[in-house]
Amino acid sequence: MNIDPRTKLIIVLCLSTLAIFIKDILFLSGILLITIMISLFFKVNILQVLREIKRLLYVLLAIAVIQSVFSTDGQVLIGLGKLTILTTVGVQKGLEFIIRIMIIISSATIITTSNSREIIQGLVQWRLPYEVAFMVSIGIRFLPILREEIKDSIVAIQLRGIEIKKTPLKKKLYIYSYLFTPILVSTIIKAQKLSMSVEMRGFRAYERRTSYMVLRMSYVDYLIIFFSFLCATTLAHLYIDQSVLTLSSLKRMSYFVYNSIRLRKFL
Repeated sequence: MNIDPRTKLIIVLCLSTLAIFIKDILFLSGILLITIMISLFFKVNILQVLREIKRLLYVLLAIAVIQSVFSTDGQVLIGLGKLTILTTVGVQKGLEFIIRIMIIISSATIITTSNSREIIQGLVQWRLPYEVAFMVSIGIRFLPILREEIKDSIVAIQLRGIEIKKTPLKKKLYIYSYLFTPILVSTIIKAQKLSMSVEMRGFRAYERRTSYMVLRMSYVDYLIIFFSFLCATTLAHLYIDQSVLTLSSLKRMSYFVYNSIRLRKFL
């Protein structure tokens, strides 16, 4: 079944918005499960996505630990005297951050099931300027090329007998600075060649462009869009209702405690 790329973009927009808006770990876990099911429906290689997330696992854990350290609410789990290092609320926020990033990465892979030409045409038919759509397509195409260049540079260093994992941190930073300088120069040179090639082919020579490819949505696309908005608004409504209910219960509890303290003082 051929799904319009604009439909996929709307699904990704709904999932990413929910991931940013919601701050409850149970809701986020449910959204992550829904995202994985949708990715499987679009035949995304989930194992490859998990491998990519595994590479970022140390960075995500470091950011999660930093978030949890700077959150002093909740029960103290790790402390040093009067200094609070880790709390239950901090751990919860760290887990929420990791799940949120997993939702965003997993939902973004849904767009990769369409080719770049379809994505450009979908954005253009959304009245987005062609220059912006072209820039997005170039960015999507250059990311895998940049990743391959980094892999080749790391392999070249390892073939010279340098084990990056076993080197001290100071030397490792020096190696990475030596590694990324030629990659940055190569990327700038490719961008210059691409801009020259585009100008030579008459890019933006006319105000309006015609396209051989014209995307048309089917009734299946409209149904998917309708259910995407319906599910997103329902989840947001449930989350807001739960937050309001929790807030009202906390207010009632604080009011009860306050009256109890006053009554005890009176007695």
